Amino acid sequence: MYIVLANSLINVDPGLIIWIAVTLILFLLILSKFAWKPLLSALQEREGRIRESLESAEKAMRKAEEITRKNQDALKEAEIRAQQIRKEALEEAELLRADRMEKAKQEAHKMIEQAKNEIQQEKKKALADLRKEVTDMALQAASIILDAELDEKKNKKLVDSFIDNLPKN
Repeated sequence: MYIVLANSLINVDPGLIIWIAVTLILFLLILSKFAWKPLLSALQEREGRIRESLESAEKAMRKAEEITRKNQDALKEAEIRAQQIRKEALEEAELLRADRMEKAKQEAHKMIEQAKNEIQQEKKKALADLRKEVTDMALQAASIILDAELDEKKNKKLVDSFIDNLPKN
């Protein structure tokens, strides 16, 4: 039985081949008439959706790259601005420090000049007081010595001329 079955597979039956060909052709005609167009339209529709998805993904990628580039540009610009602000702040601080130093120097110079003036005035006052005291003492001494030979007016005149002739310090 096994041998017979094997023989029937090897044997070619021309009628069977014709019927298989006719069936295949009919199947392809029916398939092309009813199923081929819907299959092609479904494939084209799917291809269109895939193409749209790829295009939108590509657009999103370009947009993301553009946003990234803009962000990088904004970051660079912010860094430059921050450096500029720091530089301006340092320059302003330096100007403020220099201005304060100059004001302090002027104030110190003013205080020194004022102290010199006060010292000079005190010196003049002390010299005037000393002259007056020396004059009074000289008058007292002269009045005791001369005992009324000269009047007080003449004594004062003599002492004043004597003091005026003294070296001034």
